[in-house]
Amino acid sequence: MTRKLWGLLLLLSVIWGASFFFAAVSLTGFRPFTIVLGRVAIAAVALVVACPIAGLPLPRSRAQWMAVAGMGMFNNALPFTLIVTGQTFIPSSLAGVLNAATPVFAVLCLHVATADDRLRANTLAGALTGLAGVAVLAGPAAFAGGRPGELLGILLCLGACLSYGISAVWARRLRSAALPPLSVAAGQCISSTLMMLPLVLVFDQPWAMPAPPAQAVAALVAFGLVSTGVAYALFYAIMARAGATNAMLVTLLVPVTALILGTLALGEQLLPRHVAGMAVIGIGLLLIDGRIARWIRAR
Repeated sequence: MTRKLWGLLLLLSVIWGASFFFAAVSLTGFRPFTIVLGRVAIAAVALVVACPIAGLPLPRSRAQWMAVAGMGMFNNALPFTLIVTGQTFIPSSLAGVLNAATPVFAVLCLHVATADDRLRANTLAGALTGLAGVAVLAGPAAFAGGRPGELLGILLCLGACLSYGISAVWARRLRSAALPPLSVAAGQCISSTLMMLPLVLVFDQPWAMPAPPAQAVAALVAFGLVSTGVAYALFYAIMARAGATNAMLVTLLVPVTALILGTLALGEQLLPRHVAGMAVIGIGLLLIDGRIARWIRAR
């Protein structure tokens, strides 16, 4: 990890952390399905334009489209919908904190669904620690003692983490698809756009809604263009140069941006148990990453 890569990682954490802020502002003028459709459709357009410029192909064969369609479902359409819907019940900053549990669910899904990616001692300890952090974070909400609707919002965001974990298993199909990462991102955004369009037409019916405020429109455009299109390009660039393990460090940094924007721009306030839960999840992620074990051995 060079200084340049650390800079790109910090930039990506700001962009993805801001996605929870953009979702909160978008909800002032749009319904959840419409927000997700706008996010993936805008990103799809940007990535479809970017691929030919970079000399990269779009998916062509049926096998390639099946592979990216699964990613479009489990890595885009389903988790994006769960998170935005969850943010109708909980603050954006709390949603950002919950998102840090994604690697915990990923290692658990890989352990259950694959034969060659089993839990090692450090990943098991990290996964259990991360789940303990989620329990601390939920606190009284698990017993209907928190804010109204908080438990439902937490469960929806955790469902998104589980969906991301399933996408980590599905991503193995992309090996046979032989597509560059940016082409995969374009394909999955196209696929998730086609998935979300019928839901918007049937349930949201945006033509029957009042005109959204300008800030909601601007937030939705930034949501799709910056926090999805540009973010994918940055993430895959970091992963190509530093590896998937280092790229996933962004998960530790995203909640920081979500907390700052939620507190300063939206006036949100986290409870002490939310901060404590985030700290425990962070320890779990460091255990999964293996850096703590390597540091102890080095000492």
